[in-house]
Amino acid sequence: MDLPDVGIPPQLARRMSMAEQHEYLRTKLTRRRTLVTAGAVAGGLLTGCSTDGNGSSPRTTAASASATGKAPGSAVVPFGRHLAFGADPRTQMRISWQVPAAVRKPYVRVGARPDDLGRKIEAEVRDLHTPGVTGVRPTLDQYYVHAALDDLLPGTTYYYGVGHDGLDPAAPEHRSTIASFRTAPTRPERFVFTAFGDQGVSKAAAANDDILLKQNPAFHLHAGDICYADVNGRGEKADGYDPAYWDLFLKQNEQIARSVPWMVTTGNHDMEAWYSPEGYGGQLARWSLPDSGFDARTAPGVYSFVYGNVGFVALDANDVSYEIPANLGHTGGKQTAWLDDRLGELRKAVDFVVVFFHHCAYSTSAHASDGGVREEWLPLFAKHQVDLVINGHNHVYERTDAIKGGEVGRRVPIGASTDPTRDGIVYVTAGGGGKDLYGFPAGAKESYEGHVRDVDSVDTFQWTRSRATKAETVEWSRVRYRGFSLLKVEAESGSAPRLRVSALAQNGERIDHFEVRRGA
Repeated sequence: MDLPDVGIPPQLARRMSMAEQHEYLRTKLTRRRTLVTAGAVAGGLLTGCSTDGNGSSPRTTAASASATGKAPGSAVVPFGRHLAFGADPRTQMRISWQVPAAVRKPYVRVGARPDDLGRKIEAEVRDLHTPGVTGVRPTLDQYYVHAALDDLLPGTTYYYGVGHDGLDPAAPEHRSTIASFRTAPTRPERFVFTAFGDQGVSKAAAANDDILLKQNPAFHLHAGDICYADVNGRGEKADGYDPAYWDLFLKQNEQIARSVPWMVTTGNHDMEAWYSPEGYGGQLARWSLPDSGFDARTAPGVYSFVYGNVGFVALDANDVSYEIPANLGHTGGKQTAWLDDRLGELRKAVDFVVVFFHHCAYSTSAHASDGGVREEWLPLFAKHQVDLVINGHNHVYERTDAIKGGEVGRRVPIGASTDPTRDGIVYVTAGGGGKDLYGFPAGAKESYEGHVRDVDSVDTFQWTRSRATKAETVEWSRVRYRGFSLLKVEAESGSAPRLRVSALAQNGERIDHFEVRRGA
């Protein structure tokens, strides 16, 4: 899609980094504003706010945002509630939501019962201004509100409501909006988490949410390409972009994300350099993620947390991707150094380590495998004996055998058990979250539970540093399913810790399962 007046010509954009594109456009972006009418506020479809108008990172002061409010607080209805853990899931929760117009003094009410929300916590507004492009889209202003809940009790269910001046969630007319969450127990014997990537806004995405909710997960991992407001995902200003998709996405996911922490990381479609040099200003505005990474401002999708006997590490694969190099090397090696240190710390503290990020280390589908991911991170995964790696990017379900030294360390057929200390690491591509599906190479038939069609090898490729593709014939592709799906993992502690990993199709049927046990 061409961007008239303020767009960067595609041929120029391809030679520029995200930071260079951001600076180019920052000097050309219009400073126009759109005001929200009372009718639009009541409909909850349009937004308005006040920012500095230069496309920079969103400010985080509620006072500045509330200055342009044109509607009474009672007419501004919150939507798109979504949760995330803080750095310690036992005692910290972050509650986020959106409002369609400026509000004064936003807050969260919290309590042990839905009829007793005695604790009141102030929230902050992060207003996000997206300048209009002539003939393409109008200016759009969006408000995201965030509250940090600390000093919570482990293993406890809390009830909450979000409000602001003029709208009290504890009032009788708003009691139906009260939601709940549960903090992590100190020593859970068993818990379930789910995962997928590449979701977007669609009937299929909403249907996956329904299946996900039925699994009663303690939290959900989202492996990137969250909303697809950025259409092409190349990190180029010639990409089509519609920030209003975020409104639709947050409304779509509210049914589950209001009670299940939604732990996202960053995909290529999540680079939106309208807002900041590295393209993550929008992510900073919309999400409150753990600040346990190396730099929450420039790499918000990089963090870790521990739940029970499992340590989780989220990474930003845009930093190492050879396929889509817009942000290649943008952390200057800091992310990889942090990863090495963090994996070493977790390996001493928990039974299992799970890593999730967007671009695939091993896949045979449309994007195949990213050589940058393999070169930069796989030696560290092997060094610290990571137990499970979850990716998105390819819109399929594909699961490898245990891989050791780039080769099959041990075959892991459906229903088998594997030991990372002996066999190597299993990699799962869980990219069937809801976006249009991909296929597999010719000769690589689908092979999943109830329909096993093993093949000796698959002809595919990997991306190289020069952005060229290198053909490879692989033997590690064990399970392949072309359909919407999600990953369900049941973690058990005790005398025989294990991860029971299952993949579920959108009709709820299981398409894969295997078990991870260390020292078995």
